[in-house]
Amino acid sequence: MYNPIELSKKTESIVANKDLKKYYRFRPTGFYGGIATADTVGCNLRCKFCWSGNSVWNSKNTGEFYSSETVAKNLQNIAQSKGYRQLRVSGGEPTIGREHLINLLKNINKNFLFILETNGILLGYDKTYVDELSVFKNLHVRVCFKGIDEKEFSMLTGAESGFEYQIKSLENLRDKKISFNIAIVTIKKDKKQFIDKLIEMGLEKIMIEDEQIILYPLVKKRLKEEKLLHYFDYSSSEPL
Repeated sequence: MYNPIELSKKTESIVANKDLKKYYRFRPTGFYGGIATADTVGCNLRCKFCWSGNSVWNSKNTGEFYSSETVAKNLQNIAQSKGYRQLRVSGGEPTIGREHLINLLKNINKNFLFILETNGILLGYDKTYVDELSVFKNLHVRVCFKGIDEKEFSMLTGAESGFEYQIKSLENLRDKKISFNIAIVTIKKDKKQFIDKLIEMGLEKIMIEDEQIILYPLVKKRLKEEKLLHYFDYSSSEPL
């Protein structure tokens, strides 16, 4: 078991240095109808279904450092060449390296929508981070939940805590009126308790996605070792 806040600090010391952050790939992708993507290095969780491999488990030896200005330029060049209007950071956890992310958003042309894909841990841990993000009106945040309660979160991530920060991130985003939606990875069919919590928070109209896990070979191997593969093999069984 590990503490995701402590892991955030440890990971940041490896993958971020003020305005510099590690990335391993820039590419066009078909998600969201077409989006320019920068794949970053490092994460504060160790999800058992993670597809990013080296960028998470071997961040010290993966990727190269780029300035926020260079990342913004690369993303916008890809988008312009493909006719996209959307940009994102994926692969690792983009909120690690706060100075870099804020500077990156400052360098993004306001005509582009920037989709911040995050587990929300740091946005729930520190409200001032969300305060800083709130000035960017071309920002949409996609918070991906790793389970729908504390127990499932720990089972799927191996972390001793963190679910409470995911919930808190929604409160902070709501309070600052930042556009956001929720994605969920869960092995449970009954989401009533989670939905009731959202209703209690006044988020009954928020968009929720069920995120399916792609069984890449390394993902499949890891899930099999953890005796969780049957939950994610959608072709042969239904999640419980």
